[in-house]
Amino acid sequence: MARSEIDSDVESSDSLICLKNKVSGLNKHKLKEFLLVLIDECDALHTENCDLRDECDYLKKEVQELEQDNKTLKDKKIELDMNNLVLHEDLERVKKILRLKEEYFVTNFTKLKKESLDLKQKIESLLPENQNLHEKLKQVEIDQAANKRWLDSSDALNWLNTYHN
Repeated sequence: MARSEIDSDVESSDSLICLKNKVSGLNKHKLKEFLLVLIDECDALHTENCDLRDECDYLKKEVQELEQDNKTLKDKKIELDMNNLVLHEDLERVKKILRLKEEYFVTNFTKLKKESLDLKQKIESLLPENQNLHEKLKQVEIDQAANKRWLDSSDALNWLNTYHN
């Protein structure tokens, strides 16, 4: 890059020497035309320079806005990372609680299942006894009915004997 700048400096000094040689041989009218062209070129360069400065100012503002946006986005990213970390910690805590509750549930489920099986066996063992008791109850009811008739007839005979003798 430095090499091309040196080359352009050499070329511009060569062209200035050529220009000086050409200008020395010109008359007043040609010099006036040349000066007007040079002024127009200078004005065009000045306008272009102003436009470039305006563009540079605009680009500087754009860069500042982008830097501000970048800073804002970085801050938001940090905030989101912190929220993510907090949520991750919460998730781990919830997982731990769920594991503990699951262990508690499995333990209680096992106990209740064993208790249920024990109660089922007890019910199964009590069913024949219950059936026997129902049969005995029916027999007792039958016997009670027979005894009641016997008792009623005894009472009737006693009453007859007492009052109709």
